[in-house]
Amino acid sequence: MPEPLLRVVGVCKAFGGVRAVDGVSFELARGEIRALIGPNGAGKSTFFNILAGQLRADGGAVSYRGEEILGLAPHAIWRRGVSRTFQITATFATLSALENVQVARLSATGRSRGLLRLVDRLEVERSLALLAQVGLAEQARRPAGVLAYGDLKKLELAIALANDPALLLLDEPTAGMAPAERGALMALTGSIARERELTVLFTEHDMDVVFAVAERVMVLHQGRVIAEGAPDTVRTNPEVQAVYLGEPAEAT
Repeated sequence: MPEPLLRVVGVCKAFGGVRAVDGVSFELARGEIRALIGPNGAGKSTFFNILAGQLRADGGAVSYRGEEILGLAPHAIWRRGVSRTFQITATFATLSALENVQVARLSATGRSRGLLRLVDRLEVERSLALLAQVGLAEQARRPAGVLAYGDLKKLELAIALANDPALLLLDEPTAGMAPAERGALMALTGSIARERELTVLFTEHDMDVVFAVAERVMVLHQGRVIAEGAPDTVRTNPEVQAVYLGEPAEAT
């Protein structure tokens, strides 16, 4: 079997007496699109913060492309090709959409220090191509702070692609969006992932989005993985229905 892109073994994180992440283990194949779902407080964002280096785990191991990355700084993980988005949009409001992507490109190539004053001359072509790919070519010169919320989410996706990632971690990428926009954004994300052969792990509360996009689904509850499998298998799992979906299984 091919080596998985990401291997997670026994990752744990506690805050006081609360085990936010409790022995999570799984493997992600190259090119896979997987959803991580679960009720609020299940530990999804905490787990993403551990994978991306924002939080230090209490134990476990995370291997990416065969290299242990648990405990590395966020910028070191980013430069290895692991990218993420956040539930709350994180862009520079006073910079244009183009400049936001340029800054990310400079960071990914290790040239960000002391170069902001030169940003108008660096990585322009590549940054414009990324904006075009997410449908923001006409918004390139507008400040991020005046973009519509749906366009901000697209800008975040362009920024997440700026380091030419192999692995995308998307933490509730459609949070706050209108229902019609959610499906369109995730369809775009799926199309880009397939085109670039990216591996995607995303959290999401909209089950229509999850079951339309994800090839596999993993369910987290109280910090533990309680189910994993194809969307239809997870949807009909009695434990998942009881703790999250709220849809009792039909009597047989």
